[in-house]
Amino acid sequence: MIFEGEEMANYLSPLAPQRADPYVTKYEGKYYFTATHPLYDRIVIRCADTINGIATAEERVVWVKHKLGKMASHIWAPELHRIMGKWVIYFAAGEKCKVWKIRPFTLICKGDDPMTDEWVEGGMMQAHEDDPYSFTDFSLDMTVFENKGTWYTVWAEKVGQQHGISNLYIAELETPTKLKTVQVLLSTPDYDWERDGGFWVNEGPNVLKHDGMLYLTFSASATGACYCMGMLRAREDSDLLDPRSWAKDRYPVLKTDESLNVFGPGHNCFVEGDEGETLCMLHFRSYEKITGDPLRDHNRHAHVMKVTFDETGAPLFKLNGEELYNTPFENEKQKHIND
Repeated sequence: MIFEGEEMANYLSPLAPQRADPYVTKYEGKYYFTATHPLYDRIVIRCADTINGIATAEERVVWVKHKLGKMASHIWAPELHRIMGKWVIYFAAGEKCKVWKIRPFTLICKGDDPMTDEWVEGGMMQAHEDDPYSFTDFSLDMTVFENKGTWYTVWAEKVGQQHGISNLYIAELETPTKLKTVQVLLSTPDYDWERDGGFWVNEGPNVLKHDGMLYLTFSASATGACYCMGMLRAREDSDLLDPRSWAKDRYPVLKTDESLNVFGPGHNCFVEGDEGETLCMLHFRSYEKITGDPLRDHNRHAHVMKVTFDETGAPLFKLNGEELYNTPFENEKQKHIND
């Protein structure tokens, strides 16, 4: 266990410019990286032997959006997982004529090497037969995790269409693409920091297992400077489909810090670092004010944050100003990509 104050490796900041919603998987000693592409039209992955190697690793385009119908717009927040003996990518996509009809879809690798083997469409996530609600409304940011031999999924789904309330739901998985149980409401925007910027939002869930506990981080509020990270916690041996097993922290665990030029931190994942330490991969901007449509501001860059733990074993999320912005990515406000 690494405690606050201990020395760890140095990582590039930003690690991947203009790559929001970063996700990194470590498998058999290699790091696999994916994120939202600024054109919102494709899914790309990188592979490297080290965390910093992700910065210069060649990208492989594994899938491109459809020209018509489903999966034809807003290709967002892919996650690459090794689950039930397969490589699976979970991502969100809208339709050509209904761009906000966003649902979670899957890609499945036909082999064991995600960088060279063929990827095929696995279809939209399927609900349990007795569940009339899952994936029937604006749904995105699906993640999966294993606990004591059982696979679970957590995702964000809105009640009330595009401008409704975005909640987090949990269910057990039967296969990588189908739920085994009906959805359970895990978290809803209860507090003021989950409702800032005109949107009531819980999204971007991810799970960290540590010392017999599960820590589920998520992102809250609108995607500007008010975007922040909250956290739920549950014991590993509890019933994870019982919402009473989970407790939400009263305040965000990470938020905007103007003194560090960190604005809107969120949509994170966890991965083991080069030295065995726990890392949090997340995105944020270096400035507060956004010109025009926020969806066309592509400067939410992927960064690395080192996670330490307090005396109870709970994670601490503290950005170190001395380690931020150590790469020569200049004039970022002018480095926009038009989608």
